[in-house]
Amino acid sequence: MTIAGHNSSASSTGGRLIVLTGPTAVGKGTVEAALLAKHPEVWVSVSATTRDPRPGEVNGVNYWFMSESEFLRKEQAGEFLETAVVHGMAHYGTPLQPVLDHLAAKIPTILEIDLQGARRVKQQAAAMGLEVVYVFIAPPSYDELVRRLVGRGTETEEQRKKRLETAKVELAAEPEFDVTIVNNTVEQAADDLWQVIAQEYGIDAD
Repeated sequence: MTIAGHNSSASSTGGRLIVLTGPTAVGKGTVEAALLAKHPEVWVSVSATTRDPRPGEVNGVNYWFMSESEFLRKEQAGEFLETAVVHGMAHYGTPLQPVLDHLAAKIPTILEIDLQGARRVKQQAAAMGLEVVYVFIAPPSYDELVRRLVGRGTETEEQRKKRLETAKVELAAEPEFDVTIVNNTVEQAADDLWQVIAQEYGIDAD
């Protein structure tokens, strides 16, 4: 784990929001799941979306599903920390109040989001005085990232090519983040992430 320009000091309202991102196929979700298995006290923000639920998805667990009119009304009212339109169709956003409530209650709070979302959070957080620690999950190497993506076998060759082009852009953004955690193994990366959280929230990491 490498820490660049990271000054750990808990916010007066609790800990700082942990914003987690990294390139495609790096294993963010897997690391997060391993963290939650060990530390269920950590709360992960649930995004809102206007897309239809997929089979097995549960409202309030996977996403907050809402109509476009409801989403736009909430966006206009300033109820999202950040929003985006994905593929020119569905709206996605991070509900602000639950994040503030959990931070105020000193509950370790994570927002897992893509690079563009992290940049939007950085803009909004600065404007509202919200304290944030930006964590980048990195692969051991680009070649290993390619191996993992190919090994998943869930994309066509063309889709893999597009994902890897995106990954190069995402990897180049690493210096923008406060903390870099290299995902050599899921277990170690989850432990490193917990170390960051524990430090921010004044928790005994052992």
